[in-house]
Amino acid sequence: MAGTEHLTVERRGATLVLTLNRPDAKNALSLSMLVGLYDGWLAADADDEVRSIVLTGAGGAFCSGMDLKALAGKGMEGEHHRDRLKADPDLHWKAMLRHHRPRKPVIAAVEGYCVAGGTEILQGTDIRVAGESATFGLFEVRRGLFPIGGSTVRLQRQIPRTHALEMLLTGRPYSAREAAGIGLIGHVVPDGTALAKALEIAEQINACGPLAVEAVKASVYETAEMTEADGLASELKRGWPVFDTADAKEGARAFAEKRPPDYKRA
Repeated sequence: MAGTEHLTVERRGATLVLTLNRPDAKNALSLSMLVGLYDGWLAADADDEVRSIVLTGAGGAFCSGMDLKALAGKGMEGEHHRDRLKADPDLHWKAMLRHHRPRKPVIAAVEGYCVAGGTEILQGTDIRVAGESATFGLFEVRRGLFPIGGSTVRLQRQIPRTHALEMLLTGRPYSAREAAGIGLIGHVVPDGTALAKALEIAEQINACGPLAVEAVKASVYETAEMTEADGLASELKRGWPVFDTADAKEGARAFAEKRPPDYKRA
């Protein structure tokens, strides 16, 4: 997969690294970037050799939000991708993980600005790492806008409601430490090392049984809004078949033989 002029793609072992690459605009979401992102999610899920995805940004920033001019296809930015949006009017929401969830785990590696649409796409990722100087926030209300990327629904389900409402209603910036304190991100690391930490976590995931990893991720999201009884029933339905896979047999053999497992897709 080649990516686009605003989205680069790199394979690092079993991890697909997607990099928002528009540093002169603090990686604002252009149409070219959104097309590349959506294609990247699909490519990762279609390739059994890819077991995890890392999303990061170039030039010391993660994402400063949506570039509405580029999304509308005006000017040279993204003009040649306009047919993709016309063919699939939902493409930008899928790219931002509002209307699409990859099967593979997605780890965000954040440096610098991760605000507005950047914080919205962050909520669609599974594991989040940030450099200590990173900045988060949903600035939309300060501009008289609505954070329509899913934040009024998702944020209160991911962090305590009082913190979600404060972030949504004040539009103020949050430091990485504060974001970690309210549970928006999981790791704060020295500046410039977020990608390395994300890749370290990805390698830990990649060493696990891929079928089990995908089933566990699916179960977590499927059962999030269920009652405990319904969730437990759903978990059994999703999880029990994993025990009959070649992955499970290989895991048991490797444990017995005291060696690292060699998982093959099955």
